[in-house]
Amino acid sequence: MLTGIAIVLLFTLIASGQQVAVALGLVATILLLFSLNVPSVTLAHVAFSSLDSYALVAIPFFILAGNLATKGNIAEMIFATLGSILRCVRGGMAISLLVAAVFFAAINGSSVACAAALGPAATRVLPQEGYPKGFAAALVAVGGTLGIMIPPSLSFILIGAMMQLPITDLFIAGIIPGLLEASLLAVATVWMSWRNKYGIKTERPDWREFGKQSRKSGPALLLPVFIIGGIYFGVMTPTEVSGFAVVYAAILALIVYRTIDLKGFWETSGEAVLQSTMIFMVVMAGSLLAFLLTRLGLTTELINLVQSLGIDAFTFLIVTNVILLILGCVFDGVSLIILTAPVLFPIATALGINPIHFAVIMTALVEIATITPPVGLNLFVMSQITGIKLEGIVKAVIRFYGVRLFALVLINTFPWLSLALL
Repeated sequence: MLTGIAIVLLFTLIASGQQVAVALGLVATILLLFSLNVPSVTLAHVAFSSLDSYALVAIPFFILAGNLATKGNIAEMIFATLGSILRCVRGGMAISLLVAAVFFAAINGSSVACAAALGPAATRVLPQEGYPKGFAAALVAVGGTLGIMIPPSLSFILIGAMMQLPITDLFIAGIIPGLLEASLLAVATVWMSWRNKYGIKTERPDWREFGKQSRKSGPALLLPVFIIGGIYFGVMTPTEVSGFAVVYAAILALIVYRTIDLKGFWETSGEAVLQSTMIFMVVMAGSLLAFLLTRLGLTTELINLVQSLGIDAFTFLIVTNVILLILGCVFDGVSLIILTAPVLFPIATALGINPIHFAVIMTALVEIATITPPVGLNLFVMSQITGIKLEGIVKAVIRFYGVRLFALVLINTFPWLSLALL
């Protein structure tokens, strides 16, 4: 009963426009004051412990690396490099956008940051190449979701830190599903471009221009290779890779491309601190609430209920997918993970579901949440960048929902997609 009241109160606060971190903290405080005999020092310890994690150090570093890459003209360079050889294919420039999305996904680990990095360049370049502005905005919004599947992923860092799972294994598990999602989006993009005659099509690739642009963009294109290669081959831990990514991105921005000066670097660092603080506030407040709900016995009761009903792993996955798709309409990705992971992972483990595979499934659901109205963050980002009303962005994105749901079904059905590289 008490748990139900807490959940209703949480939804009410969020529906009233309260920030998620504040709503989580208020509900946790109310539970503490009126229902649970928990010493305040225990709550202070839980709050501190939720952030006292070596793995979480990677979050501000990856955010800063992504911000530095965004400040440069890297998106334009990728478009120019790949466009020189892909324009001969209907939808080729749109495919170059998806490749750029994979690139930025392998730097910043955030879907919103990925969309923000690509949005200005994509919505300027693609309309000049014969693509509708709405289509370009939708493609950026959907392609940006790859930022939390392809390593380094902030989603995997949070799940690994909370559930005590090896973050390196989570990163590696996201490689194939992320590339699968990108490939399915590329196929859908080519089909839509062919059907609607989107894009300027040339007779043959311009290899001379490709060589010229490759020499310019080469140093930037090496960054995701170093990040993913360093993680996969065990050369560096995820936190060490995040530090390396910042140094490399800073060298590119300050010395190689000279897109920012020291003042700009300082301002970019300040932005990364603010973005990281927002995430950590949600982590701390959500961890407090999860601790109190566990103290109330919610997890144990749910496990007993699942076992008494004879629910198998397949049914549990179906129910989990439906619930998280619905919750994704209300919560952002970080809040969704913080609230549901402590409850769902013990049940999944009890049913014999591999926790690494389940983490990939949860991340795929968080991806869809970022493009699901009314609070899909990527939708708001693209609306702000393009000036198109939110309804217009949603209408343009709808055509890609089937692709994302199909990828979700594949990820649920075939665990080896997540576990093959481990």
